[in-house]
Amino acid sequence: MRQQDSREFRRARSERRPVQVDRQDSRGNNRADLSRARGQNRDRGEAARERNARREARARSEARTERRSDRRLAERREQARREARSNERRQQARREARAEYRRDQARRDARANDRRERARREARRDAREDRRIRRDGYRDGYRNARRDQRRARYYDGRRWHSYNRWDNRRWRNNSRYDWQRYRYSNRSIFRLGRYYAPYRDYRYRRLSVGVQLGSLFFGSRYWINDPWRYRLPDVYGPYRWVRYYDDVLLVDIYNGEVVDVIYDFFW
Repeated sequence: MRQQDSREFRRARSERRPVQVDRQDSRGNNRADLSRARGQNRDRGEAARERNARREARARSEARTERRSDRRLAERREQARREARSNERRQQARREARAEYRRDQARRDARANDRRERARREARRDAREDRRIRRDGYRDGYRNARRDQRRARYYDGRRWHSYNRWDNRRWRNNSRYDWQRYRYSNRSIFRLGRYYAPYRDYRYRRLSVGVQLGSLFFGSRYWINDPWRYRLPDVYGPYRWVRYYDDVLLVDIYNGEVVDVIYDFFW
């Protein structure tokens, strides 16, 4: 009885072994499938992460490119604005320069008109003075034109005769008329303003004794009325000390002859 029971027990155990083996095999197969599934899921996740990383990198690159293009566009706009402001400033400067030039031209024209008008007035005044001198000289047949002129010349009915002619050397030897030394210690007295010639386009010419001057050059506006102030000798008769640019001329105002000259007298 006991032997029969042991045999049945062994038979039942032997029958259960294949079932356990099949269960173990199925368990092994399930683990392999799970590991393969996990590997595939892992590969899919890595691929997805790589795709996401590539998309993010592409998006960052596009964002950088867009920002760079925006900066370039902003810089171009700013450069255009700067150029526009610079062009506007240049145009404004040109307009102001043209306006200033027109104002200066108007002022120059006004000054030129004033000078011309002043020259006309002075020319008329000099002409009146010349006519007065000639009228006084012609009156009574040129006799006794002026009391002090009798020492210088007389008229015989046809022409003037000179006696007691001006001596342009004797006065230079007199120490009272050492104008050069006096000028050295009184420079401001010899520093006069600008000389305005009677003619607009006239330029300086170095004159010498014997030259005949036009009446406008020895009009009263050019006379040196106080010769002693510059240590020049007093003159008599028809003679007058006359300023000519920086020179001093002694002119016979009846005929315009230069009888004495001092160059570079004024500063």
